[in-house]
Amino acid sequence: MIHPGLSRRGFLTSAASSPLLRGAARRPPNVILILTDNLGYGDLGCYGSSRHRTPHIDRMAQQGIRFTDCYAASGVCTPSRAALLTGCYPRRVGLHYTSDGAVLRPISPNGLHPDELTIAELLKARGYATGIIGKWHLGDQIPFLPTRHGFDSYFGIPYSEDMVANPKAKPLPWPPLPLMENEEVIEAPVDRDPLTRRYTEKSVEWIGRHRDRPFFLYLSHAMPGSTASPHASPAFRGRSANGRYGDAVEEIDWSTGRILETLRANGIDRDTLVIWTSDNGAVRRDPTQGSNLPMGGWGYTTSEGGQRVPCIARWPGYIPAGSSCSALVTLMDWLPTLRSLTGARRTRGGTIDGKDLRPLLTGKSQTSPHQAFYYYYGPQLQAVRAGAWKLVLPLERKIVSLTGATAPGELALYDVVRDPGETTNLASRHPPVVRRLTALAEKARVDLGDVDRPGKGQRSCGRTENPTPRLLRS
Repeated sequence: MIHPGLSRRGFLTSAASSPLLRGAARRPPNVILILTDNLGYGDLGCYGSSRHRTPHIDRMAQQGIRFTDCYAASGVCTPSRAALLTGCYPRRVGLHYTSDGAVLRPISPNGLHPDELTIAELLKARGYATGIIGKWHLGDQIPFLPTRHGFDSYFGIPYSEDMVANPKAKPLPWPPLPLMENEEVIEAPVDRDPLTRRYTEKSVEWIGRHRDRPFFLYLSHAMPGSTASPHASPAFRGRSANGRYGDAVEEIDWSTGRILETLRANGIDRDTLVIWTSDNGAVRRDPTQGSNLPMGGWGYTTSEGGQRVPCIARWPGYIPAGSSCSALVTLMDWLPTLRSLTGARRTRGGTIDGKDLRPLLTGKSQTSPHQAFYYYYGPQLQAVRAGAWKLVLPLERKIVSLTGATAPGELALYDVVRDPGETTNLASRHPPVVRRLTALAEKARVDLGDVDRPGKGQRSCGRTENPTPRLLRS
């Protein structure tokens, strides 16, 4: 059965479709997408941190482009990751909020619909080797695993690192946290402390094996993660100035350095686009925690601190070194951008929300390709941004209570370029702006929906009956 709103998969590939690839036998670029978990806007030196040492990531920013106004499509894991890989708002692909709640749980019947197009499927059809190493969190049942969504290989955990064995979980007890290879569990419970190191070593090995052909590697770190005490290898434990959280961040920086050095050692540094970002902002922790400064608020919300994330892209010879872009962009933009950069083409239908970032990557433009950006928490539209303005909508009831500085029922307008902390409500001073953004919000409701109101452009998530736990074979 074909997914509503989509036609059957069909792809055409043509190097001539991309200006970058015309002429000589230059192969399309390798792509490495590094995603961290719950890492804040202000957690890196190149974004203002004075607590964490991140020299490798900072150097990567110096050698490429740093986006200052990049947004995850959600402040929580599952919907954010679904948007990143499909180029669609979470409500469009049905993973904004499921019977599990805000994120998928172990043994969930829900997952990314098999008919949704992912970056991996797009590039695999172009002839790329595709691999994911790390956290998935888009469904732990066999039809929803990465190997069923365009990835040739998978090594990692299928959901968050805090979703450990829980005999009291309903409707089924959660199993020991599994480490999977492809579709089999190889360890359970997995030791979380060395995960960053293990993922890095596996990535280095994977790059070496695939250096002679175009490849897409999705390195999805489990850290800093969701647990109150983030995990780090013994070599990094106790080394930072910010407790376990800082240890985890500095180990991720080490990992980034190893990946970049591996590209140089294999002679493919100038053939590889590396993208570095986070799935949402840092969450409130005790005693040590991340920083979203100068953004206000925390992860798991629709505040700026919840959804504005660090994003760096490096490709020597294509992206000008030391560049910065203040245009509004989103993680959804990487699918159409990679489609253009690689010459991949799709004939399948289905609306996507991302935009091509090539003019911004090359410095030819500083203008956002988005008319507006919509802040959804689960099923609820809570805010909209256009240009410098963010309108927080006057909701009668918020789905969660931690969304920004406003109370339910209060309308607020912020200039989030000058006031990223969302401290000064300017709604009374700019009625025309309020009216314009209110109209944009209604446009989103028609297309994507809002709370119990369905949108015309929505599609369903995947669902399977009788889900089973991912268990280590005896």
